[in-house]
Amino acid sequence: MFTFLLIVQTLVATALVATILMQRSEGGGLGVGGSSSGFMTARGAADFLTRSTAVLGAIFIVLSIALAAIAGVSRQPAAVDTSLANQVAPVAPATNQAVPVPGQPATNQAAPAQQQPAPPVPLAQ
Repeated sequence: MFTFLLIVQTLVATALVATILMQRSEGGGLGVGGSSSGFMTARGAADFLTRSTAVLGAIFIVLSIALAAIAGVSRQPAAVDTSLANQVAPVAPATNQAVPVPGQPATNQAAPAQQQPAPPVPLAQ
């Protein structure tokens, strides 16, 4: 249900953007000229686009509230996966670190890393 409403809201948003972009800033609406009588005169197109913008905006708001309500009701509590809590990742054998044995609790007793001092870098003059 949530996915269906989300798709419907996306379609409504796309139609709302297209309707808003078709309107002229002067109120001409689509820039349609023609006879003074009939539905799609400049005034009729402006009225149609204005009404459709209002209807699409209202539908968008109602869908947003419905989606928020559904998301709030169907929210699952956060679950923490504890299946890997006492296990340590295996380490490459070249570092002389122990690989944990399954069934025993993990210990973090890694061998300290052998660090060699970096050679001195002469300063440029």
